[in-house]
Amino acid sequence: MSKGRSDLRIVFAGTPEFSVPCLEACRASGAEVVAVYTQPDRPAGRGRKLTPSPVKQAALAAGIAVEQPESLKTQEARDTLAAYQPDLMVVVAYGLILPRKVLAIPRLGCWNVHASLLPRWRGAAPIQRAILAGDAESGVDLMQMEAGLDTGPVLLERRTPISREDTGGSLHDRLSALGADVLAEGLRRIMAGHVLTATPQPEEGVNYAHKLDKAEAKLDFQRPAIELEHQVRAFDPWPVAEGDIAGEPLRIWAAQAIEREHHAAPGSVLSAGRDGIEIACGIGTLRVTALQRAGGKRIGAADYLNARPDLRNVR
Repeated sequence: MSKGRSDLRIVFAGTPEFSVPCLEACRASGAEVVAVYTQPDRPAGRGRKLTPSPVKQAALAAGIAVEQPESLKTQEARDTLAAYQPDLMVVVAYGLILPRKVLAIPRLGCWNVHASLLPRWRGAAPIQRAILAGDAESGVDLMQMEAGLDTGPVLLERRTPISREDTGGSLHDRLSALGADVLAEGLRRIMAGHVLTATPQPEEGVNYAHKLDKAEAKLDFQRPAIELEHQVRAFDPWPVAEGDIAGEPLRIWAAQAIEREHHAAPGSVLSAGRDGIEIACGIGTLRVTALQRAGGKRIGAADYLNARPDLRNVR
């Protein structure tokens, strides 16, 4: 006999803002969220003050017990988890590896909500890597966890196109909402007594989404303009692309690749006006429309040109 709706005991594990809608989906499902696991408080902000994660803040506001172990590899950590008697553990951008012995504790195992269409972009930064690679679509997979990194079979999936207006931030927010949607669907089904079909991931098409590095933010104008556009979009809001325009190092917040033949040296300013600053690239040009000077705030190209009248004469 299947358990009733209020009898399903969930332990939720997550850390960043991306995970919060999934925690709310667990709470809204009618299951009992008996504990939340999240990363230990970390220094943040100018004062480097210890700050609770967004998931911890949401859990405390909901009156849910919070656990913050440095690792899940100890017997003590496993005993603590087992004491909650979870039927299911839901993991969403938690940030800690779950050892095989931990995966075996919940009666129904562990589910993971992952922000890519597996097996493409396993790993830490699937959202930004999809934009960097020029992928036409992304999505979220609800996966049954196993010992490998994002290697488990897929239970449910949601897809979304990636447009040329999408940034790392906008795709993050859309996939966060889609993740909560696919998780809610999975919970609805198992709480109704259904068995979800676990589809093994294809062996072909595996990519690893390495963690973002600030060193990747530097724009190399020798490269094709479309690759630089992907870079600018992927790194908004972090770490933000950087490039030199007419000798000034700037943060580049928004830019568009333009198919335009030229014979200028890469990095040269070809034109500058209200529509943007057009820079020669290895192939095509990059039209920069929003940027930031050192110590300043994000501004549009027109405002920047008010401070750089020398560029207005470039045609």
